[in-house]
Amino acid sequence: MRQDSLLSIHHLRTRFHTYEGVLTAVDGIDLEVYRGETLGVVGESGCGKSVTALSILRLLASPPAEIRGKVLFDGENLLQMSLDEIRQIRGNSISMIFQEPMTSLNPVLTVGEQISEAIKLHQGVTREEAWSKAVEMLRIVQVPSPDIRAREYPHKMSGGMRQRAMIAMALSCHPRLLLADEPTTALDVTIQAQIVELMERLKEEIRTSIVLITHNLGLIAEMAKRVAVMYMGKVVEEAPVEDLFLEPLHPYTHGLLGSIPWIGRKMKSGRKQLQEIPGMVPSLLEIPDACRFHPRCSRAMEICRKEEPPLVQKNGRRVLCWLWK
Repeated sequence: MRQDSLLSIHHLRTRFHTYEGVLTAVDGIDLEVYRGETLGVVGESGCGKSVTALSILRLLASPPAEIRGKVLFDGENLLQMSLDEIRQIRGNSISMIFQEPMTSLNPVLTVGEQISEAIKLHQGVTREEAWSKAVEMLRIVQVPSPDIRAREYPHKMSGGMRQRAMIAMALSCHPRLLLADEPTTALDVTIQAQIVELMERLKEEIRTSIVLITHNLGLIAEMAKRVAVMYMGKVVEEAPVEDLFLEPLHPYTHGLLGSIPWIGRKMKSGRKQLQEIPGMVPSLLEIPDACRFHPRCSRAMEICRKEEPPLVQKNGRRVLCWLWK
C-alpha cells in the first residue's frame, strides 16, 4: 500500500447465494486508488464493475450477498465497520453517482429535499442552511434557475438535469472519494461532454479521487489516469491509460479496443469494419476452468485450459495471462 493511497482493495470477493447456486460476481480483486487521481474500471456488462462499487460501500443486502476481503479507506477496513460507522462514511467521505438517476432519486421528495437531507445529516447544519447549500450545489453543477428546480420532483427533470442533481448530491459534502457508475449513460453527446467537464472541474476544486466505472473507453481516455479491465469478476489487466491504448497486453483488452468504431479506420483489406470478441460471456454459474477467457480467446494455449493464469507484473503494469509469464 503506497503512502498516497486513499482506497486499497485486497482480495475482494462478493458472492450471491441464489436458488440456482452461488454466483461469484467479484472474485478476489486487488486495486489501489491514489489521492487526487481518476481510476477507470471498464468491461462488458455483468463483469462485476458496479458490484465492486456497491461492495465498497456495503450497499448490497446480506443475504443474499456475502462480501469478503479488505477495503481499506485511509487505513480503516470498511468491511469491519458497524452499520452506524459505515453510514457516517457514505455520502460524506465517500459518495456514489448511481447508474440510473431516475430510479436512484426518491420520486416523492423534491430534488432540494434529497440534497439538503445529506447535508443536514453529515454536516450538522440547520434545515435552512442545508437548503441554501443544496440550491448552491445545483448552481455549481449548472442547473438553470436552481432555486426553482430545487422545489421540483425528479420526474419533472430531463435525464441530463437528473444526472446533474445526482452529482450535486454526491458532491454536496465534499467527499474525498467519488464512485461514478456510468455517469453519462443514456445522455446525448452534448450533455455527456458537459458532465465530463463538470466532473473534471469539481475534481480540481475539491481534490476528490474518482473511480470511474464505465464501458465507454472514450470516456476513460478523456478522464482517467489509470485503468483496470475486468472480465467475469476478475481484473485481467491494469495499466496507465496511454500504455493500455497504445499496447494492450491481455487478449480481452485487445478485443475491447478493437470493437471501438474509429472514423476513417480501414482494415488491411481496405474495408471498414468493427472487430468483435467471439462467443458470449458465460454464466456465473458455469465459469470456465483455468483461464475464464480461454473459450473466447484466439490466442488460447493448452495451459490456458488447464491452469489458472498468473498475475504478471510488467513495466509497472499488471496482466492476468499466460502469454506474459
